[in-house]
Amino acid sequence: MTDETAALILALATENAELRAALAEAQELLVETAVDAGEMHAHVEELQAELTKMLVERSCNGGKNAVWINLTGS
Repeated sequence: MTDETAALILALATENAELRAALAEAQELLVETAVDAGEMHAHVEELQAELTKMLVERSCNGGKNAVWINLTGS
């Protein structure tokens, strides 16, 4: 093996290691983002349920101020 070939192999191995480290970091960030998104989604669902409950209570108690809002998106 020539010195040039050895240097090329070393450079490729170094770049490969750097890319693997960058990929691992990106994957870790992706997992953290997915967890955060799941928690946010659960919180939004809780808020939607609370809002629906309050609107129903308001409609039952308010009469002329009754409001109906479709929160299902359809």
